[in-house]
Amino acid sequence: MDLVGIGIDVVEISRIFSSMEEFGDKFLARIFTDKERAYCERQKRPEMHYAARFAAKEAISKAFGTGIGREVSWLDMEILKKPSGEPEVQLRGAAAIKAKEKKVSQVMVSLTHSKEYAAANAVIMAS
Repeated sequence: MDLVGIGIDVVEISRIFSSMEEFGDKFLARIFTDKERAYCERQKRPEMHYAARFAAKEAISKAFGTGIGREVSWLDMEILKKPSGEPEVQLRGAAAIKAKEKKVSQVMVSLTHSKEYAAANAVIMAS
């Protein structure tokens, strides 16, 4: 296996909470899939889980070397949770195309959060 890239991102949870308060559903629908939103809304502090997923998407885009916007969009990446509890990445649209171009075999993310911050790192491997 070959390393395609690694990425990391840290987000202030208060920043995500402020965007949720100011822009509401419009903000959430632009950044998060329906499945991500359903998961986060079931949690005690949804903003913390949204922030971790936001950071994961940023980290994945950095690992791809694209950033978010021109080549890969927020909704091209979905951060779900396996029954075991570990995060699982689903790629679609432009991200899935980019993964196919780079012969990606695995996208791994790790999420963490504290009272004030959420962070994620991503590792992308090719076969």
